[in-house]
Amino acid sequence: MTSLSVETLAAAAAPITSAGNAQLGIAVLAGIALIVLLITRLKMHAFLALTIGSLALGVLAGAPLDKTITSFTAGLGSTVAGVGVLIALGAILGKLLADSGGADEIVDTILARAKGRAMPWAMVLIASVIGLPLFFEVGIVLLIPVVLLVARRGNYSLMRIGIPALAGLSVMHGLIPPHPGPLVAIDALHANLGVTLALGVVVAIPTVIIAGPLFSRYAARWVDIQAPEQPATGPSGAPVDREHRPRFGATVATVLLPVALMLVKALVDIVVDDKADAVQKVTDVIGSPLIALLAAVIVGMFTLGRAAGFTRARLSVTVEKSLAPIAGILLIVGAGGGFKQTLIDAGVGQMILDLSKSWSIPTLLLAWLIAVAIRLATGSATVATISAAGLVAPLAAGMPTTQTALLVLAIGAGSLFFSHVNDAGFWLVKEYFGMSVGQTVKTWSVMETIISVVGLGFVLLLSLVL
Repeated sequence: MTSLSVETLAAAAAPITSAGNAQLGIAVLAGIALIVLLITRLKMHAFLALTIGSLALGVLAGAPLDKTITSFTAGLGSTVAGVGVLIALGAILGKLLADSGGADEIVDTILARAKGRAMPWAMVLIASVIGLPLFFEVGIVLLIPVVLLVARRGNYSLMRIGIPALAGLSVMHGLIPPHPGPLVAIDALHANLGVTLALGVVVAIPTVIIAGPLFSRYAARWVDIQAPEQPATGPSGAPVDREHRPRFGATVATVLLPVALMLVKALVDIVVDDKADAVQKVTDVIGSPLIALLAAVIVGMFTLGRAAGFTRARLSVTVEKSLAPIAGILLIVGAGGGFKQTLIDAGVGQMILDLSKSWSIPTLLLAWLIAVAIRLATGSATVATISAAGLVAPLAAGMPTTQTALLVLAIGAGSLFFSHVNDAGFWLVKEYFGMSVGQTVKTWSVMETIISVVGLGFVLLLSLVL
């Protein structure tokens, strides 16, 4: 693990306070506790809770209020500037995939080729592919009707089919950009997106297999329920028109296009490593997250939208409707960035560094533990990722590229730990599957914990060989 000198840390951020570790530690705990209280008890929107918590943290740390406000607004602005457009482009691509029937085409094509024991593996494949461009909640709304339909028609236990689908969506949400959490962590830690994506895929594949098809065998024994009756509808609640769907190959190619472009850039960076090389210059442009996602959106307008018979006006409406639901996400992500910057400017990085040295805790494990604690307290994977990234950001300075990427993945894995009653996803799964709270804990909550622990395990293994 890479260590960080006091001089390097001092150069990385200008402190807004000279408070001692004891006062700063109390301020951090109080700030996080206030955020947790506002979100869980008072049901305040996470954007407002993060804003109030950031200001409280700065004041309790002994910083002038005007400097705290400056830190918060600077962090909010830089975070939105770094990931806001990417989140918007991902939302547009996901909406095109859903409205055009492309997602249904992927589902039907794979299910037509999967029978019997292969069905759980087919579900995890469907969820993983569709989960790349879609936010977790949208993916659930899209896939749940399919899960219920397959379980009823094939007379499968609901958990045998549902857990693999949920695992695929959750792993994509926590570990793989362009989802908001990983993007914010990459931005905060100045990680290489292509390398993080590549290593994220390496970690995600075995993790989703263990938490999905393999764990579903036990989940089906613990909670043996049949699928409740529910019509199989598209994400908008209306049946998808099967006569005007885009082709399977074109749909999958469009979804995987940004991933492929970013991976090509990462590969060229590793092999060539010459900024003057013409090939590397080209891949640096086309493999940048903005260009890769923008290219996928533009291609998707033809391979998905026009293939489904969308007019220019319909395409415009689809794009417009895709942006409205992400307003809250952007505000939460932005406020989380403000909270992160307040933590950094208050000198929390040095405090974390001092503690990690005295406790001899590896940086990757420390980052995971911080994310776990915030996840358990707030119930939000995104808030956990943003806050943990802010706390450990100074520790990433001077780290090799691969180690910084693994730090992002460790935080992402920690942010998924044991979803319970303070997580909106917990109630979403419970209500869709018609389970009790106890049954949801035995299945969904345990599955999330397996993803978190197994994901960390593979991150630590990679850190030993990279």
